[in-house]
Amino acid sequence: MEAGKGISLVDIIIPFTIVLFVIAVGVVLLYVNFQKNLYRQQLDKAALKSSQQEDLLRNSIQVQEEERKRVASDLHDELGAVISIIRMNLVLIQQKVKKQEDAAPGMESAIEGLISLSESGISSVRNISHQLMPPQLELFGLIKTLERFAETINASGKIDICLSVKNELPEMDWPVTLGLYRISMELINNTIKHAGAKKITMEFDYDNHQLMLNFKDDGKGLDTNGDSTAGMGFKNMEIRISALKGNIAYGNNAEGAGFTAAVKIPFNID
Repeated sequence: MEAGKGISLVDIIIPFTIVLFVIAVGVVLLYVNFQKNLYRQQLDKAALKSSQQEDLLRNSIQVQEEERKRVASDLHDELGAVISIIRMNLVLIQQKVKKQEDAAPGMESAIEGLISLSESGISSVRNISHQLMPPQLELFGLIKTLERFAETINASGKIDICLSVKNELPEMDWPVTLGLYRISMELINNTIKHAGAKKITMEFDYDNHQLMLNFKDDGKGLDTNGDSTAGMGFKNMEIRISALKGNIAYGNNAEGAGFTAAVKIPFNID
């Protein structure tokens, strides 16, 4: 084939592979750096012992959530848009290659692979963004968001989440809604990662000016010979509950195997 005719496989594959690799590395570094910052903040929160601890904790959590929201927005709006443009251009190149009779062997399948890779990148960016700040929480509220999450988990067939509301919850301000969401997700994730459970039961309630969450799983429970809740995620959950002036009682299920937790947060309806 003469130089200048057609599209070279190397000219197509190498530049887009490099761009996608750089973007992927950027996403990983951004996410790792963000997690490191969260870890430092969590350590700082755990060390607070002054008389203004509650105010400092609330402010620290607010800053953390604002940073989560900013990073989520940057990932979705900027990085997600860049990868989408790359995919669009790859599709255009693929269409041109299909029309060429002298295209290099394997070029079309190689471009198809890059398109698939870019689609995976778009999906990953969307998932990370939604984990940092789920948009449906603001749109639909706590219970509907958790119900949607439970449906997704239940569809996997690995564990069943049963979610119920005993008494209708009052309209809550954003810090309380977000706090209960983060607490719920930490309890669920802790069970999925460590408990080996088949079922999770969650019941929300509101009574006597208190928001309540009763959580139970049928997993292996806490290690009675050690502190199974010493992880940073669990400590962060306790800090969130403290910032909301609430409390948590947890332990092994008295009725049999499994972990149980009862969260209570004071909340007065205006």
